[in-house]
Amino acid sequence: MGHQDEPVGSTLESGYASGASSSSSSGQLPTIHLTKPHLKFLNSTLNGLAPIDILRWAKITFPNLYQTTAFGLTGLVTLDLLSKLQKETPSAAPIDVIFLDTLYHFQETLDLVEKIKARYSNINLHVYKPEGVNTTAEFEAKHGTELWKHNPDNYDYTAKVEPAQRAYADLSVAAIFTGRRRSQGAKRESLDIIEIVEGGLIKINPLASWSFAQVQEYIKENNVPYNELLNRGYKSVGDWHSTEPVKEGEDERAGRWKGTAKTECGIHNKRSKYAQFLYEAEQKRQQQELVAMLEQVEIKQEHFEDIVVTA
Repeated sequence: MGHQDEPVGSTLESGYASGASSSSSSGQLPTIHLTKPHLKFLNSTLNGLAPIDILRWAKITFPNLYQTTAFGLTGLVTLDLLSKLQKETPSAAPIDVIFLDTLYHFQETLDLVEKIKARYSNINLHVYKPEGVNTTAEFEAKHGTELWKHNPDNYDYTAKVEPAQRAYADLSVAAIFTGRRRSQGAKRESLDIIEIVEGGLIKINPLASWSFAQVQEYIKENNVPYNELLNRGYKSVGDWHSTEPVKEGEDERAGRWKGTAKTECGIHNKRSKYAQFLYEAEQKRQQQELVAMLEQVEIKQEHFEDIVVTA
């Protein structure tokens, strides 16, 4: 993120510091401190609450709170629940939504975005695209064609991780709602309601305990618009080039990056492989600069000694 946050646990024993990466409108960083015992207690307590109660609690607890979503079923449930909470307290600030447009979404996903904007007219949607480009053609002119195939870590960082980090910085995000659930399988089976991730960002997973059937039932009962691809065997929808329908008995996310060991795009990892590569490359560059500088110092020293001897 663009600014330095207070390091995790820097001022409190066993503590966590979560703040926005840039100043809020008041000029103050929205900092939240949670000790490990407090976090454990909150997760234990919240795990027994209904999602709408978790959302209600989070709204009055965390400043600079946003929802991040690609408009999958769980995100749509969260969106609808938040709209109901807004009717309970219309004077309260609404929760803005962050959508990462990778430029490779299915057309059905983009159509759904328009339906959601029409259905929830008061939604404030922040759309972030890969840096410096607005279209697929511009992305491929800058990064090459099929980057997801030739360098998947680079693709994840460029199309998803960097735009997410830029959104968090631009909007001074302190906490976010996500659509992750334990029943989605892979690395999400032990998901907590509240997580504090690298950099101090607080992630809240209000529907962590729900099954796919529960999410489907809510969507149907509340007539929430959803992605038409779900009627064609898809359960988890990402980019068109890395998403397939799911077979009977497979995990919800089995259609994502099928045939690979990959389960996450990097946004919900501690640090994407490409981000780690960039970090290590920068460390190597700095080390090489230091070596070169020392070599120059040695050369100058030897030259000076030659002059002294000659004199």
